[in-house]
Amino acid sequence: MPESLDRTDLRILAELQRDGRLTNQELAERVSLSPSPCLRRVRQLEQAGVIRQYVALLDPRAVGLGVLAYVNVKLEKRAPSHGGRLPSEDFRDAVASWAEVVACYAMTGEVDYLMRVHVGDFDDFARFIREKLLRHPAVLDVSSSFALDVFKDTTALPLPACAGSAR
Repeated sequence: MPESLDRTDLRILAELQRDGRLTNQELAERVSLSPSPCLRRVRQLEQAGVIRQYVALLDPRAVGLGVLAYVNVKLEKRAPSHGGRLPSEDFRDAVASWAEVVACYAMTGEVDYLMRVHVGDFDDFARFIREKLLRHPAVLDVSSSFALDVFKDTTALPLPACAGSAR
């Protein structure tokens, strides 16, 4: 745990991970602070980049995204192009523009990248693979796995134990 985060900060973060729409008054009550110091701490956490952003989490199926795939990608190991860019840099730029890819991680081991892809159906997935991923010149190999069921899906980070006692 970073030294700058104390028990109260962790309790604030735990509560905001549970419900990012809490009013400052509600949050202050849950972490046993008065509203002004609570707001000041939240602002400090935001400015320090500990709180990255606030979002609404959508149910993929409710918005027509019924297929979740994990895609392993191997890239060609080539020297930089004439512009000095590595193939992996071009690949990262392309991935950033592909709406279907909701997360992409550079990996150790046998694959270079692991992507989490949400699409409507298998036809959409096939189209994504054929028209975007396999057309990228740096892509050497692709393998995919499909999620059959989701029994845990959280965005909450596992904060130290003292954060769990916020209530």
